[in-house]
Amino acid sequence: IENYMLPILIISAYLIGSISMAIIICKILDLPDPRTQGSNNPGATNVLRIGGKKAAAATLLGDGLKGVIPVVIGQYLGFGTEELALIALGAFLGHVYPVFFGFKGGKGVATFIGSLLALNYFVGLAFVATWLFVAKVLKISSLSALIATLLTPLYLYLITNNIEATAIVGLICIWIFYTHRSNIKRMLSGEEDAIKS
Repeated sequence: IENYMLPILIISAYLIGSISMAIIICKILDLPDPRTQGSNNPGATNVLRIGGKKAAAATLLGDGLKGVIPVVIGQYLGFGTEELALIALGAFLGHVYPVFFGFKGGKGVATFIGSLLALNYFVGLAFVATWLFVAKVLKISSLSALIATLLTPLYLYLITNNIEATAIVGLICIWIFYTHRSNIKRMLSGEEDAIKS
């Protein structure tokens, strides 16, 4: 693989990540801008509040695909796990700091899950399984995402034994805790919304 291909792919992943599905889907469905409603966060959870389950599912799928597509392209071009983790980082940063939307994006979990599923299917499934289990038991969406995030570097290392990729994914996981700082404050004060069954 040519040396210049990896930086091009990381930048492309960032640009793909910068496409805010929440804002686009709300515009298509004639819903309010998610940055002005609810938690003001352009992500699937806030779209669920504004526009219901179908709009939220479309947002979740779109945000997930932003992580899948660049990593799959990287695999097709023959990059190794650590390079694919850098591509995943590019997509994640695009979602959190989108160049097309004034660098104010979502929290990055859906894009991270998409890139994990493409990077290593078992790690991605382990994240989803952890999220679902914790969500069922504790009924707090953000806490489920954070516990699954916390365990992901461990899953990746146990499955791939790749310390470089684990370090890069670990960096994304630390960033996800940073993007959830308002949720963490609400959880500590007992104000975080429970998942409605």
